[in-house]
Amino acid sequence: MSTQTHAATSAPTSTPLCDEHVSVVVVGGGQAGLSMSYCLKQYGIDHVVLEKHTVTHTWREQRWDAFCLVTPNWQCALPDYPYRGDDPHGFMKKDEIIAWLDGFVQHVDAPVREGVAVTRVTRRAQGGFVVQTSAGTLSADQVVVAAGGYHTPIVPRMAERLPSSVVQIQSSEYRNAGALPEGAVLVVGSGQSGAQIAEDLHLAGRKVVLAVGEAPRCARFYRGRDVVDWLADMKYYDMPVEAHPLREGVRDNTNHYVTGRDGGRDIDLRKFASEGMALYGALDDYVDGALRFRPNLRANLDSADETYNRINASIDKFIAQKGIDAPPGEIYRAVWEPQAERSALDLASSGIGSIVWCIGFRPDFSWVDLPIFNGRGYPGHARGVTAQEGLYFLGLPWLHTWGSGRFSGIARDAAFLADRIVELARPDARAA
Repeated sequence: MSTQTHAATSAPTSTPLCDEHVSVVVVGGGQAGLSMSYCLKQYGIDHVVLEKHTVTHTWREQRWDAFCLVTPNWQCALPDYPYRGDDPHGFMKKDEIIAWLDGFVQHVDAPVREGVAVTRVTRRAQGGFVVQTSAGTLSADQVVVAAGGYHTPIVPRMAERLPSSVVQIQSSEYRNAGALPEGAVLVVGSGQSGAQIAEDLHLAGRKVVLAVGEAPRCARFYRGRDVVDWLADMKYYDMPVEAHPLREGVRDNTNHYVTGRDGGRDIDLRKFASEGMALYGALDDYVDGALRFRPNLRANLDSADETYNRINASIDKFIAQKGIDAPPGEIYRAVWEPQAERSALDLASSGIGSIVWCIGFRPDFSWVDLPIFNGRGYPGHARGVTAQEGLYFLGLPWLHTWGSGRFSGIARDAAFLADRIVELARPDARAA
């Protein structure tokens, strides 16, 4: 049964014998949930944060060893907790990110209950919500879902037909090249994770076969500055979703691939190909012992480069309009071209011993038993505020702006929702 159908048939429950009542339940103990807790504490709103694992679990357990930020450190600005290190234009590595988040955890001192999974959220007949968990049932006046939007790894059904001798993992399980068995590695997907994992394997000397998707790319540095710095000056990161040319459709966009590794640089798949990485189009199927690829490698590489040059052109225009003195710009020119589209690869003779699936995640909000979702399982909302009074979402990509699912925009979104929560909790104060 789909989430949409399941939610639409829900009716207010009879009054349960709840173990406990709190004003606000925050679901998720990552940076979004902790940011929400910080803002609620400023207003003196009693609340609890429920986290099924441990706080900031994803950063500790689902990142590879060489992982680093792709956005500069200065964009790390959680509530009342900006980056204060000595390298604002650098890119924190995994251990540095965890240390910074550990400081934020202490800074917030949130009322967190770890190891508590939320299994169902429903309406109460008399108002508010029933929150069923692995540790009992709570009632709440309001609920903030801050559990992110990347829940279920996407792995195609064709994976079931691949030989058991080929080790298959998802991007969240990848740690380093040495943890994979000998042989070539097929990386499926060229978004942020896929491109960076392919680079990690390539730099480690592994033979990499990369199935290239439709992800765009951007420059790391252009005309003397990080592209992020230019875009910040151009107010791109302040653009609300309703002002974006794609409107809510931007939420479905794949992130541009680039890296902060070794001080930051472009990721150029064409350069990797010239150095021996085998590039194919998008993986389509596995038939009669052969991997089948779509004949779209050239189109996907060209499209990524067009986006790269288009972003740079927008920076050129901004520089010209503002009369800024900056080094000259340039157009990216391909350093490698595929000679032909290769549509098949015999798995047995390829030497591929492992596959890393890097084609994203699906949201799973099936436990939110309320009629707010679209046909793809995403909640309908306006800046995190749903049609169900007292139910909110926080930390989703483009919830409000580009930074909504990142360290740079969560503070603003959390503060906005905290204001809405207070207005509903204290109507007398709102009237005054």
